[in-house]
Amino acid sequence: VQLVESGGGLVQPGGSLRLSCAASGFTFSRYGMSWFRQAPGKERELVAVISSAGGTTNYADSVKGRFTISRDNAKNTVYLQMSSLKPEDTAVYYCRAELSWFPSIWGQGTQVTVSS
Repeated sequence: VQLVESGGGLVQPGGSLRLSCAASGFTFSRYGMSWFRQAPGKERELVAVISSAGGTTNYADSVKGRFTISRDNAKNTVYLQMSSLKPEDTAVYYCRAELSWFPSIWGQGTQVTVSS
C-alpha cells in the first residue's frame, strides 16, 4: 500500500507544474484523494480534494482558479495541475487517500519551490 508523488521542482513565479501521485496496493477508485502542502514552519494545509469517481472537487481559497485536481482511475493516479505559481506556494506537497472506516494513506511528499 503506497502513494508516490512526483513532478515537483523549481519553477519561476507565474510558471506551472503538474504533480502526480501514483497509487498501488489498494483499490484506488474507492478512495477520495486530496493534496496537502506544508511550508517550512507552518502547519500542513489542505489544498484540493477530489471524490472517488472524480465528479466533485474542492479547493482552498488560496489556490482556487489556479490549481486543478484530477484523477485517472484506470492509471491509479491523481494529479495536481498548478499554474500562476507564487512564491507562497513553495512547500512540500503530499497526496492522501481516504475512505471512511479505513486508515488514511499518505505519500512521502514532493518539494515545490517557486522562486526567481
